[in-house]
Amino acid sequence: MADIKNKYEDDELRHGVELLFYAYRDFTSDPDAILAKYGFGRAHHRVVHFVGRYPNITVAELLAILRITKQSLARVLGQLVRQSFIRQRTGERDRRQRLLSLTDRGLALDRQLSAPQHARFARAFAESGSDAVAGWHKVMIRLIDPDKREDVEKLLRKT
Repeated sequence: MADIKNKYEDDELRHGVELLFYAYRDFTSDPDAILAKYGFGRAHHRVVHFVGRYPNITVAELLAILRITKQSLARVLGQLVRQSFIRQRTGERDRRQRLLSLTDRGLALDRQLSAPQHARFARAFAESGSDAVAGWHKVMIRLIDPDKREDVEKLLRKT
C-alpha cells in the first residue's frame, strides 16, 4: 500500500474518491426521483437492475451479488413482488429455489430507471474517448475486492 501511496499523492487519491462521491450523487439523482414516486429507495433499484440483467436469477445468487442480509432482501423483494414488479416461481430442478424475473411492469420501471443513467454514461464516454473508456473499466474492476472480481467478470460475460 505504501508503494501505491508514493506513486499517487494523497491529494490525488482524495480527489479521486471525492469525484466518485459527486459522480454517484448525480448518477443516482434521476432514478432516486423516479423511485420516490413509488415509495422505493436505492435497494429497490439494485434489485430491479440485477433481476432485469439476469432473468430467472435465484434468491441465493441475488444475495451473493448484493451482499446484503436475507432479511433486507426479503423486505425489498416482498414490496416488489406485491406491487407486481417482480415475479417469483419455483425452480424446476430444485423446488426450494425461487427464481426471480421482472414482470412487464418491472421491465418498464427498469427502463425508466436506467434511461437517464445510460444517457449519462453515453455522454461521458463519448466526451472522454475510447482510451478513457477502457481505463474506466480497468479502474472500476480494480475497485472491486480482489476475491470478488472473477465472480463479477463472469457475470458481465453472461450478458
